[in-house]
Amino acid sequence: MLVLFSVVVFLLLIVFVLVGVAFLTLLERSVLGYIHIRKGPNKVGFVGILQPFSDAVKLFSKEQYFPLVSNYLVYYFSPVFALFLSLLIWLLIPYLSGFISFELGLLFFLACTSLGVYTVMIAGWSSNSGYSLLGGLRALAQTISYEVSLAFILFSFVILVCGYNLIYFYSFQVYVWLIFFSFPLSFVWFISCLAETNRTPFDFAEGESELVSGFNIEYGGGGFSLIFLAEYASILFMSLLFCIIFLGSDLYSIFFYVKLTFVSFLFVWVRGTLPRFRYDKLMYLAWSSFLPLSLNYLLFFVGVSILVLSLL
Repeated sequence: MLVLFSVVVFLLLIVFVLVGVAFLTLLERSVLGYIHIRKGPNKVGFVGILQPFSDAVKLFSKEQYFPLVSNYLVYYFSPVFALFLSLLIWLLIPYLSGFISFELGLLFFLACTSLGVYTVMIAGWSSNSGYSLLGGLRALAQTISYEVSLAFILFSFVILVCGYNLIYFYSFQVYVWLIFFSFPLSFVWFISCLAETNRTPFDFAEGESELVSGFNIEYGGGGFSLIFLAEYASILFMSLLFCIIFLGSDLYSIFFYVKLTFVSFLFVWVRGTLPRFRYDKLMYLAWSSFLPLSLNYLLFFVGVSILVLSLL
């Protein structure tokens, strides 16, 4: 009975995440419309509220095609696996009622994000097109580079809270948020999240001018929709993780969701404001700026932890 209840809760979670993704796309298109001083989607339903669902019906009802020389099975399953990984990470949500309590939750998060690299690489390779392979390799190099600093930042906070469970961050931030004494780290984390989810100014995976849409050039209709859903589900989860780690508050308070909406809005705001980064400066930022900063903070938190333990 308990297993059945857990399955039902997880299925409900997936449904609500996908609905959240739908409305995130609507928010993005509306905000970008106002940034460009034009109208966003406002025709389908009341003030365009049904626009994401009409887009979904259109995309999934289109004809499914595939390149004749592609690796057929791998080509089809890559987007499915990408979406599966993006939804699997949502198991980490730290419910206080104990739906699933991950003692090693942050390690699970790192494992899932690392596996996400393979979906991009295999999607690009299995299309058997030069453009998609180049796009896949570029996205692969970018994601791996920024994952290193992301992991070091996470380990800094693991040392600080003495555990991998996200619930520890609630009790640790009762009096003060971690963002107040690790603001540079929160800034690096947010930029790394932009790179990790292939968002502007790091959207080289979808560099239209150079690579004709990057690794997903051969995907259309349903396949493209699944890649799109996976990306936006990752954006929502990264926003949630940012709120838990840096802006810690109770998951059951409305204030938490206000913060979550604001962080998600930042992703859209950055897209409407910044131009795409130069590719040669991308790796310079990852290895010469972010890595030393995250390593220094890691050593600082190790020192703080040793000091506190020695005083106790």
